[in-house]
Amino acid sequence: MKNNDRNGAAALLFHLLFMVFILAPLVVVCLVAFTPNDFLSIPTRHFSLRWFVALWGDDDFTSAFKTSMLLGVFSATLSSALALPAAMGLARYRFPGRDAIHAFLLSPLMIPPVVLGIAFLRLFTLINMGGSFTSLVACHALLIFPYALRLIMAAFAGQADDAERAARSLGAGRWTTFRRITLPMIVPGLVGGWVLAFINSFDELTATIFVAAPATITLPVRIYMSMAETVDPMVAAVSTAIIALTLVAMLVLDRVYGLNKVLVGNH
Repeated sequence: MKNNDRNGAAALLFHLLFMVFILAPLVVVCLVAFTPNDFLSIPTRHFSLRWFVALWGDDDFTSAFKTSMLLGVFSATLSSALALPAAMGLARYRFPGRDAIHAFLLSPLMIPPVVLGIAFLRLFTLINMGGSFTSLVACHALLIFPYALRLIMAAFAGQADDAERAARSLGAGRWTTFRRITLPMIVPGLVGGWVLAFINSFDELTATIFVAAPATITLPVRIYMSMAETVDPMVAAVSTAIIALTLVAMLVLDRVYGLNKVLVGNH
């Protein structure tokens, strides 16, 4: 028992130190966002919302945030819509070249974003689409496609096709079977793939630098430009706001998911 107690205390201490190591940079950034000074510093006398007020009135950051949100929604939706039939075909069927197609669809994960950014820049310049919002959506949809594909494939792999065969044996067509049987079963994977794709689109910087134009600057690019131009706590305020929005979104999703589980269990 004493050895088990010592091992448990050591494990608890290790996990505590690990959490401190992970969270310390985020805590420092959040503290810096509340400084009243014109430079990066942790407030020691009093906290100020000065930089949050300045952020709210900064058209560059607010416009970049709206662009990132719209870009994330459109690109995540497009990539999920394309990944759904691909995941269904790869998960449910065995055919010659399946592994090669799977590897090809996941290849954006293995190619450095800077290489993809240069390639997209050249392509969009040749077809006169450089700097447009459509080109950004196409670029991000390709970059985040593997994330949606993997989660949707996992949803298909975790579901047996007995219900689908039963529906078809009772006279349901392929579309009816997919809409009423298959799709409801894979909704968690589809939603998870969309959310993961959205997060990666919202956070993408390297390839976006090559494709974006002054009218389509995203929030990560705007933050990068701000850090290169000035050294003030504005970036810390942006980071703190993103962290707060992420926490709120996680709590809302957890609440909705928990409520759905309760409703399904009662039903």
